[in-house]
Amino acid sequence: MPVKNRFAELQDEITAWRRDLHENPEILFETHRTSAMVADKLKAFGCDEVVTGIGRTGVVGVIKGKSDRSGKVIGLRADMDALPINEATGLDYASKTPNAMHACGHDGHTAMLLGAAKYLSETRNFDGTVVVIFQPAEEGGGGGKEMCDDGLMARWGIQEVYGMHNWPGLPTGKFAIRPGAFFAATDQFDIHFEGKGGHAAKPHETVDTTVMAAQAVTALQTIASRNADPIDQVVVSVTSFETSSKAFNVIPQKVHLKGTVRTMSKDMRAMAETRISEICNGIAATFGGTVVVDYHRGYPVMVNSEDQTEFAAEVARKVSGGCDEAPMVMGGEDFAFLLEERPGAYILVGNGDTAMVHHPEYNFNDEAIPAGCSWWAEIVESRMPAA
Repeated sequence: MPVKNRFAELQDEITAWRRDLHENPEILFETHRTSAMVADKLKAFGCDEVVTGIGRTGVVGVIKGKSDRSGKVIGLRADMDALPINEATGLDYASKTPNAMHACGHDGHTAMLLGAAKYLSETRNFDGTVVVIFQPAEEGGGGGKEMCDDGLMARWGIQEVYGMHNWPGLPTGKFAIRPGAFFAATDQFDIHFEGKGGHAAKPHETVDTTVMAAQAVTALQTIASRNADPIDQVVVSVTSFETSSKAFNVIPQKVHLKGTVRTMSKDMRAMAETRISEICNGIAATFGGTVVVDYHRGYPVMVNSEDQTEFAAEVARKVSGGCDEAPMVMGGEDFAFLLEERPGAYILVGNGDTAMVHHPEYNFNDEAIPAGCSWWAEIVESRMPAA
């Protein structure tokens, strides 16, 4: 089955929704305009239930099939939020909001799931219930967790959940997926070294925090090179080095390091957290200073369920004629929180030869809309075939 004809007919309309969203981006949980637009359209489509305010500004729509003999309930999730980036595309519909841009394609994800919701509300050619989930604050805010904490899964009896993300570099409308660990856990750390400041010409009278912190930057790289099994994935990156003095002739009293850790398993995540603390405490003791390590756990590893991944790939092959094996991604994705509560799968849809996501010149490729919408709809119609 190629893309559904109905989505070819709806493409211009869905594109218009997407471009309106692109022109009016909203950050994290501040998706008030976007959420209102989504809710209004779901009501206009004739959804059986539309609920706002789940996970602060999330929206949920319920669509019942022609029958419910199967008792199945499937969740479909799209993210709605933008990034704090100034757009540099020069598009006619470029962002009108300073320092806000749909640089990750969430405008496209929202528009495609709206298109699928419109089609499913029209046809209802399935046996069961679909719950369409529009989530705020994927970009670092943990909106998926907030929606789960608000009872998303239990309230609507969701049994399986599916998500999709566009992917630059993958041919437009093609798909890629992998079972198991897919997107990394994303943690952050703050390391505060303190010593004894003083004149740079008298280093013997100081406890040099710059030397301590410089040693730490280098030593932290041994977590990947000497503590981790070479076949495991771990990234430890120090991304900020800030001293308490800006003068050329002062040894600073304090140094603050910031950074991120990316891992693909719970064991590796725990090991990296432990080793960061051990390494920094050892360095501080060696040089006669002190250190405080604050480790902040972010999104967990996103793990695709085996059965649902094979099913998602099968649907992708129906829609586009093939489905590639996706690489592991060291970026984070808070769909992980939904997959911790229910089995499901997350798939990539090709955005073509475009700028990478999170780039000021990125733009979602509207030519991917029919394939993305068709995949959503076929997930429902194949998983819950009409009685």
